[in-house]
Amino acid sequence: MHAANPAPLTLIQNADVFAPEPRGLCQLLVGGGRVLWMAAADDAPPRGLPLQVVDLQGRRLIPGLIDSHVHITGGGGESGFSSRVPALPLSRYTRGGVTTVVGVLGTDDLARSTRELVAGVMGLREEGLSAWCHCGGYHLPPTTLTGSVRGDIAFVECVIGVGEVALSDHRSSQPTLDELLKIAAEAHVAGLMTGKAGIVHLHLGDGPRGLELVRRALEQSELPARVFNPTHVNRRRALFEEAIEMARRGCTIDITAFPVADGEDAWSAAAALARYLDSDAPAERVTVSSDAGGCLACFDGEGRLCGMDIGAPAALSAALAELLQQGRALEQLLPAFTRNVARLLRLPGKGVIEVGADADLVALDAQHRVHDVMARGAWHLREGALCRTGSFEPPTPLHTHPEP
Repeated sequence: MHAANPAPLTLIQNADVFAPEPRGLCQLLVGGGRVLWMAAADDAPPRGLPLQVVDLQGRRLIPGLIDSHVHITGGGGESGFSSRVPALPLSRYTRGGVTTVVGVLGTDDLARSTRELVAGVMGLREEGLSAWCHCGGYHLPPTTLTGSVRGDIAFVECVIGVGEVALSDHRSSQPTLDELLKIAAEAHVAGLMTGKAGIVHLHLGDGPRGLELVRRALEQSELPARVFNPTHVNRRRALFEEAIEMARRGCTIDITAFPVADGEDAWSAAAALARYLDSDAPAERVTVSSDAGGCLACFDGEGRLCGMDIGAPAALSAALAELLQQGRALEQLLPAFTRNVARLLRLPGKGVIEVGADADLVALDAQHRVHDVMARGAWHLREGALCRTGSFEPPTPLHTHPEP
């Protein structure tokens, strides 16, 4: 079913708000897709207004999760055209508490295009999510809509950066330092011109060079460290230590919530975020994304695909739940899934719960599962049941919880 207009006014009562900081038991008035008013639970609510009243009965209310690395048109393609992953439907995002996505192209930036990616962004917006994207993909020169990275960021409203440009990976274009610097300079200047993020989102493979090119870029150019945004940094433990050092130097590093087997030389998203927060690196310089819709590929020594999985948006809320079950404080964890992402991507109104912010809200149940989801002021999940689905999904509401 298509997204309908949000209810004129919704009063949310008895919400234990984490904004991400704990605000205690609150009530919120939502209208026009934004938070219009917030007060303590025992304050008098607005009177004389037609309200839809929703009582959360003390459940924790957090900002909607921002997934900064999503293959919204599908990923894959490393094992023939039949291995191209189809686009995920709307409810796969909302069931996992994701209300904002940033689309990327991956290995296949030839059959898939920036044009297709922009169309995917617009489709998700029509269905009720907030969405943006990066131009480019793994390879150089980057695939673009206008003919240049700078032009795409400057003139295509939903394009906020370039990526995921692949480094230290046998599938990459094996970029040189000069090539990386030229792309980063294009993105940075376009960001200055427009107020957009202007970042280079960097796919890190498992090659031994790791973050060498990024270190050299910081040492040999005037570009600010925030321009370089490496992702998948938890895929090797040594790479993660490199990434923490890059965060100390001003980069924002992105942890990927992919499956990690016992004994694997990698950190799960939960383990990586815990290690990061226990280090002396800046807490605001780390984010977590899902690689949703992407092919989580395994290759043999000759570069042939020997196994694959598909990234899931619900991996974000699952990683958050795992850390909460370990006794971590919700307010310590939330910024990596919300405010830090919004700050890096320069998305005003996202990642926080406050008056004037977008009404992207997620309520968690006692087992830390996603229980209710509001995106842009409209309910997508209530009491664990879908109340809104994508254009090509079954229209009947289904009672569901995110996949593990």
